[in-house]
Amino acid sequence: MILKEKKTAIINEYATHEGDTGSPEVQIAILTARINELTEHLREHKHDNHSRRGLLMMVGKRRSLLDYLAKKDINRYRAIIAKLGIRK
Repeated sequence: MILKEKKTAIINEYATHEGDTGSPEVQIAILTARINELTEHLREHKHDNHSRRGLLMMVGKRRSLLDYLAKKDINRYRAIIAKLGIRK
């Protein structure tokens, strides 16, 4: 579970304007943080299949948002990919 302070810091870092909490960049950054935390949890608890399903759903949601952003504005897509380091 992501802490409120960490989520607020992510929102402030990736917001496109003041009060922005719903832009694709912010949503992708929050999902990436949640995915990273859940991945660490699953390394320790290998048989937690309920959490694994949630992880796969979050990865799919992030993939959909990235596809939308690539279709809408390729420069914003490339910027968020570079900033988060998703594609290696």
